Amino acid sequence: MPTLSAGKSAPSFQLTTTTGEPVSLPGVLTRGPVLLAFFKVACPICQFTFPFLERMHLQLRPSGAQILGIVQDNAPDALRFATTYGVTFPVVVDAPAYKVSRAYGLTHVPSLFLIKPDGAVEIFSDGFSKADLLAIHKSLARLVSATPPALFLPTENIPEFKPG
Repeated sequence: MPTLSAGKSAPSFQLTTTTGEPVSLPGVLTRGPVLLAFFKVACPICQFTFPFLERMHLQLRPSGAQILGIVQDNAPDALRFATTYGVTFPVVVDAPAYKVSRAYGLTHVPSLFLIKPDGAVEIFSDGFSKADLLAIHKSLARLVSATPPALFLPTENIPEFKPG
């Protein structure tokens, strides 16, 4: 588990999107809460998790919620991942020194950090945890005063946990 846990301040960063635009955590937080989703393109648990993050993004984006993917691979590979898994939220590249990943204390991917507008970590999760995704969904909806539909559909057979 990383040293960055709930209640701690999220380290500031500035990275570049897969299309070359600069993105900073302070800039993102001026628009509201953000879910940071660290991943690697070859990670099977990331591949399983990201379509649910995209669903959350589509549900909560109209109310001001943000999701930002942070990839530990290059931009072309990240763009292919986004296309393959239907990801439309922005993705930034944490280049091979992995300074941001190290600042967040990552040991596994996917690793998710829900950051409140004041910069404090609200929730941390790694791997795929159905309970954690539901808690993130609920908390993010509360932070933006939204009432989204269910994150998981009754017809979906979703495992409780898949380690990262």
